[in-house]
Amino acid sequence: MLGTEASFAETALKLGGKSDEEVRRTGAMDKADEQVESLFARQHQTASSPIHRAVWDRAVPVELFSPVVVPSKSGGSPNEEVLRHAPAVVEDHLMRGSLYDARGKFRDEVFRNLANTGYWGLLVDKAYGGSAISFTEFARFLTRMAQLDPTIAGLASVHGCIGAVDPLQTFGNAEQKQRFLPKLASGERLSAFALTEPCAGSDLTALRTVAVRRGDTFYVTGEKLFITNIAPGRTIGLVCLIERKPAVLIVDLPNEESDQFRLKSYGLYALRHAHNMGIVFRDFPVPVENLLDPGDGDGLTIAYHGLNRGRVALCANAAGVMRLMLANMIPWAKFRKTYGQAIETRELVRRRMGHLAGLIVACDALTEWTAGLLDQGYRGEMECIIAKVFGSEAQKEAAIELFMKTHGGRSFLHGHLFGDNVHDFLAPCIYEGEGEMLGMALFKSLVKQHGKQFFEPIGRTLATKGIKQPNLANPSHLWALKGPLM
Repeated sequence: MLGTEASFAETALKLGGKSDEEVRRTGAMDKADEQVESLFARQHQTASSPIHRAVWDRAVPVELFSPVVVPSKSGGSPNEEVLRHAPAVVEDHLMRGSLYDARGKFRDEVFRNLANTGYWGLLVDKAYGGSAISFTEFARFLTRMAQLDPTIAGLASVHGCIGAVDPLQTFGNAEQKQRFLPKLASGERLSAFALTEPCAGSDLTALRTVAVRRGDTFYVTGEKLFITNIAPGRTIGLVCLIERKPAVLIVDLPNEESDQFRLKSYGLYALRHAHNMGIVFRDFPVPVENLLDPGDGDGLTIAYHGLNRGRVALCANAAGVMRLMLANMIPWAKFRKTYGQAIETRELVRRRMGHLAGLIVACDALTEWTAGLLDQGYRGEMECIIAKVFGSEAQKEAAIELFMKTHGGRSFLHGHLFGDNVHDFLAPCIYEGEGEMLGMALFKSLVKQHGKQFFEPIGRTLATKGIKQPNLANPSHLWALKGPLM
């Protein structure tokens, strides 16, 4: 029998005849989702969000679908300096051909130069040396940076949205914030979030990395996979099991690999300019005081919290990437001729460029709207999922159906924007949650409140009566349901 404390997902799966293990694992993730929900004021929870109200309210709250206008900072403010100088750093390195080292990775000098502008502290509170700009400003800025280098823009999101910054600012105590955030704001240490494992992707209940406490130290053993922005000397949020429960440790990685800590390279096509590797820990020591306390939740609560920011950032990045594509297509369409005429005069090519422009505008609009919701304090679960899925699918369509086809066979030449970056154009369909999986998560969020209120009592009654295939034409079935249906 199901207890009264069972989550909506547990109840639905159990009544649907799923195995006890699937019920338990999915229920753990659903409870983590509910714990994240409880962090938000009632008026900003999912049931009060624009999409939920548009579907279930008697009238559509049109006003909630307009972006919130965030006033620009006054000229000469520190924030304006950061937003102006950081792009100039990347432009300078692009002009000098000094953005990448011999391995094709970003040079350390680039990260240091960006740090000097305040690039890594944009989302860090001012008390710890950051700029604390609004998320709307941050998202607009990512779009601008993505037009120069999409991966550099993406690393700002990894560091500030899903790296160690958000977990510390949301769940860190005063001592932890003071110890870690100033270095993260200054760029002295860059950050990542170590969640994914060889057997734990969408199913985060399959975590195997464990931390065992001995005295004042946790000793971590396990393996992480596909961790972006990882390198010796960086700071990570590490999700692991402590006494069989998910937890998050903030970990300062040593400057050199050892038997206790080593990186695992596997040859990744996407993100070739960044460091994306696995991490192998063997009895790696972490001070007990580095454990984050989520209150009523656990490590999955912390892991879930920053995802929506990362999803909006992905959409903002896509808007910048597609601008790069369009800027590349326009001169090509003027240069390339067929039958004596530039292809820019051809209806097919004009349609492609017009469609691409429309996708850019749509990503801009979704980014502005969802970032504004986050700035207002909304959780924005469904809205941010839509931004992520649309942004990634728009970028995929733009790359394959519009950009590649317009450039033809030259798309596959070494040095071509498409051929050199096709994996990066497609990878966002997986990052921050695979698109169709997120679609199912959106549906669960949309029906959860009404499912608990109306359908769960029906399911419980049918289970109690032993009715596995209800038939409302059967008087006994209808009579059994008279209570929950009234």
